[in-house]
Amino acid sequence: MTTPVYQNFINGDFLKNQSGETFAVKNPATDEVIYHVEVADSFVQNAAIESAKQGFAVWSAMAPIERSRILLKAVALLRERNDLLAKIEVLDTGKPWQEAECVDVQTGADVIEYFAGLAPAQVGQQQMVGEDFYYTRKEPLGICAGIGAWNYPLQIACWKSGPALAAGNALIFKPSEETPLGAIKLAEIFTEAGVPAGVFNVVQGAAEVGQWLTHSPDIEKVSFTGEVGTGKKVVASAAGTLKDVTMELGGKSPLLVFEDADISQAVSAAMLGNFYTQGEICTNCTRIYVHKSVYQQFIDELKTRTEQNIVAGDPLDPSVNFGALISKNHHNLVMGYIEKGISEGATLLTGGKALRPESAPNGYFVAPTVFTDCTDDMTIVKEEIFGPVMSVLVFEDEDDVIRRANDTHLGLAAGVFTKDIKRAHRVIHQMQAGICWINSYGNSPAEMPVGGYKQSGIGRENGIETLDHYTQTKSIYVGMTDIESPF
Repeated sequence: MTTPVYQNFINGDFLKNQSGETFAVKNPATDEVIYHVEVADSFVQNAAIESAKQGFAVWSAMAPIERSRILLKAVALLRERNDLLAKIEVLDTGKPWQEAECVDVQTGADVIEYFAGLAPAQVGQQQMVGEDFYYTRKEPLGICAGIGAWNYPLQIACWKSGPALAAGNALIFKPSEETPLGAIKLAEIFTEAGVPAGVFNVVQGAAEVGQWLTHSPDIEKVSFTGEVGTGKKVVASAAGTLKDVTMELGGKSPLLVFEDADISQAVSAAMLGNFYTQGEICTNCTRIYVHKSVYQQFIDELKTRTEQNIVAGDPLDPSVNFGALISKNHHNLVMGYIEKGISEGATLLTGGKALRPESAPNGYFVAPTVFTDCTDDMTIVKEEIFGPVMSVLVFEDEDDVIRRANDTHLGLAAGVFTKDIKRAHRVIHQMQAGICWINSYGNSPAEMPVGGYKQSGIGRENGIETLDHYTQTKSIYVGMTDIESPF
């Protein structure tokens, strides 16, 4: 049986490459190749740039309200095709259907809808300077590049295209080579909705295609989602042509559970923040600091619920709530971290092994894993694992746990559980993290800016301020009086 071969999406249609090079995409739950994709060779790359220039000229000249109407048509199509797109995400990522069906497509559509609404609202300023005056305009940057990650492929494509297109830019998007199909479907939807050809192009490939995007002098901005090491390379590469950059990178985020917290709610947050999308979420709270007085209660409930409430198996089964890791290599990496945790003296409370669910025996499954008796210097506590591995630590003093929580070069997210409203705000204001939650965890609505402190990122995605990251300010001085000249 032959598998489909998808081409790059350029200038409103599919474009065959000249090299003939392709790569295979596997379903993580079955270890089977489900389709192939053509790599964006130099022919495709050049076509992407030329079509983006032409598309930008048309799109940027449109009235913002017209761009808004077109984007809202795309939003309607995304929602209409929710189930079809969610199935693609499940097959590509290995995440459960019950997540993708209600989160991945819907939250992506929410973001495009949000920025479509903001598109006509961008305004400049005007100010008198003596008898003269100046005014400013918000103008698009030009051609932007988006580089996506494999954990939320369609959502990330929406997060990057929403503000970029609303502001009047063209966007060349490179999805992860692990999960490339969702972005193609988004491109088809944009075209059907009326986005001009070339405004949203999709190029496919691995690191070398990403490097081309970051080096290209025709591209004005790069927005990257991925791990810290790769993000540093992207920033260094983009610096060669002084591109604007937005970096949404990794984290090793803390969740602080105080003695007065609702323990069941805190356990829910800890499980969501470690086992949702089988742990492959950058904001996950993989360091759980629990007050000594409620520690036993916390881990007792955590162990019971982890062992009784999580169902691993075929991700397309609606009853499954725990899926497969993205690849065999990543599966081995996560298992290596688990072995490291055991060798460094952490206690394995539950999990710690590979799984072979009856409905998906060949998938890349790792059991939900919880370590206790952890210390801050352990590898599993310090390094981002990006899998279903939770480390639980104990604290007694508020100032001490704040210091420990902040003792990392990362600063993406943080959470606090307490019923004391003064303490909640006092503590969260001291967390060195860009995305914080109080008595909640993981919610990222379109209206809320997300991004990291320290080495977890540069800039923000979502929220009003993101639109400014896709525009540049032009100042125009208007002389109303004669020029005084010494010449």
